[in-house]
Amino acid sequence: MRRQFNVSGPCVEGVDYMIPAGRRLPEAPRLVEQRGYFVVHAPRQTGKTTALQALARDLSASGKYAAVFCSCEGGQAAGDDYEAAERIVLSNVRSEAETMLTPALRPPPFPEAPAGDRLRLALKAWAVACPLPIVLVLDEIDALRGASLVTVLRQL
Repeated sequence: MRRQFNVSGPCVEGVDYMIPAGRRLPEAPRLVEQRGYFVVHAPRQTGKTTALQALARDLSASGKYAAVFCSCEGGQAAGDDYEAAERIVLSNVRSEAETMLTPALRPPPFPEAPAGDRLRLALKAWAVACPLPIVLVLDEIDALRGASLVTVLRQL
C-alpha cells in the first residue's frame, strides 16, 4: 500500500506520511514524570492528536504509567448541560481505557456520585485501584463550553 498525505484526522504510522509522533513532544515525558500539567496549542492539522495518541501509547508501553488518550469532543453536544458532559467524558475515558490498557490497569466501576462531582470521584476510585500512576491525555477539551467546561476542568 502506498503512503499518502493525511489532512483529515490522526495519522497512522506506515499508512500516512508523517514526522515520528514521539519526537513532536520531547518535553512531555519529563513533565509527566514531574506530575506536571501541560497544554498543547497549535494550528489545525499540525499533528496534535497524532502526537498525543503516541505519547499515551509510549507512556503505557514504558510500564511506568497507565496512560489513556481521550477526546472530549463528544461533550460538545452537551452545551451547558454539565451533567451530560460529565457522563460523555467518563464514558469516553472508560471506552479508551478498555482499548488501551490491560485489565489490571482499567478503571473499576465508577461510583455513584452527584452531578458536578462524578468525574472527580470516578478518577479518584480509579487512582486508588490502579497499581500505576494514571496519565490522562485529554484532546479537544476546548470543545466543551460554558458550565460543562468549567465543571470538567474544576474536577480535574
